[in-house]
Amino acid sequence: MTRTIIENGYIATVDAAGTEYAAGHLVIDGGTITAVAPGAAPAPLREGADIVDARGCLVTPGLVNTHHHLYQWLTRGYAQDAILFDWLTSLYPLWSRIDARLTGIGAAGAMAVLARSGCTTVGDHHYIFPAGSGDIVGAIVDAAARVGLRLHATRGSMDLGASQGGLPPDFAVETTDAALSASAEAVRAYHDASFDAMVRVAIAPCSPFSVTADLLRESAVLARDLGVRLHTHASETVEEDAYCAEKFGMSPTEYLESLGWLGSDVWMAHCVHLDEPAIARYAATGTGVAHCPSSNARLASGIAPVRDMLRAQVPVGLGVDGAASNESGQLGIEIREAVLMNRLRTGADSFSVRDGLRIATIGGARVLGREAEIGSLEPGKLADIALWQVDTVEHAGILDPVAALGLGAMPPLRRLYVGGRPVVVDGDLVTAEEPVLAEGVAAASKELAERL
Repeated sequence: MTRTIIENGYIATVDAAGTEYAAGHLVIDGGTITAVAPGAAPAPLREGADIVDARGCLVTPGLVNTHHHLYQWLTRGYAQDAILFDWLTSLYPLWSRIDARLTGIGAAGAMAVLARSGCTTVGDHHYIFPAGSGDIVGAIVDAAARVGLRLHATRGSMDLGASQGGLPPDFAVETTDAALSASAEAVRAYHDASFDAMVRVAIAPCSPFSVTADLLRESAVLARDLGVRLHTHASETVEEDAYCAEKFGMSPTEYLESLGWLGSDVWMAHCVHLDEPAIARYAATGTGVAHCPSSNARLASGIAPVRDMLRAQVPVGLGVDGAASNESGQLGIEIREAVLMNRLRTGADSFSVRDGLRIATIGGARVLGREAEIGSLEPGKLADIALWQVDTVEHAGILDPVAALGLGAMPPLRRLYVGGRPVVVDGDLVTAEEPVLAEGVAAASKELAERL
């Protein structure tokens, strides 16, 4: 790969010290960052390099999406005024008609939108695998390669149907043994533990109200035997709290911990209703959290206590969640949502724009177990980088470039690099044809609806 030098931009490294350069340079060699410093790049580095003039840009690490349901890109706009449980029950029949081909089409469309909003790494949670649906995890892996993003795929599962007291209908669940076997096979087929991996796989039973205790317990054992991470939904709604109290006599946190589901290899989605004892347990065990502000607002689930989590040293990242509970699918705008919602909960001075950027980058990397590789702009890290144009009419003259991203309208992307390779240039996806993706999504959404 040709050496790339990015210079003259405002660089927010998001390193441990919060280092920023009003006009700095960054050097990419072989897919990794080799230098970050103030001023122009030294002359010896410039010969033969691709020089990118980032004047008027904010340069940040690529954003890390810690929770998504890519297949839901095909089912946006449904159940618009429902809370979580009602929304899920209205959509389960549609989702149970999904297959690998449709999932791949939806995933490519969703990841194109993520890329165009500054996202370089996406954590996907897929938990519906209808009989005869093909290799769904493989289709998502192929879609990520097509768009050019890093993927943390999960092999999710549900084995607790309505007849056993769960929320999903019986036709939407698997057997416990089938889910465990398929989870192990997905890890063997697609997980890459290398430093610059483009695909990693985690094991991810869906939620306490759609999964048996046996599946949760055995999934934790399996994941640790295979050396991969664990993911599920937790403490998302008051209805979930009530369900766990009625069924198990415990809070969601107590229930999950009793089954081996707290630890530094675990991350939970949402955690809107964590109380002080639960936050303390997450902090003590290093359990991570994917904060999904727009989805939580769309479903009226509440505002997660992110400030309290961060003060307790809980790893917190940012997530879009499924586009069927968000519709926009853009990760960049979630920074602003996180800033505004957490201020609404805890005060105007409780959550800064840099707090928002931090959870969207190094926070997310920590949640996914990749803080040594991505999430900040430092020598030795992978060159996952976003260049945000902040000198256009929406942002020209703004006092603080980071506030342009954290409080203003989402700036257009000048460039997005994944491992030093351009994925977005001047706002356009360059790895795949956007009109083709859009046509595919429209046709696949129509086909899925007609199957119901």
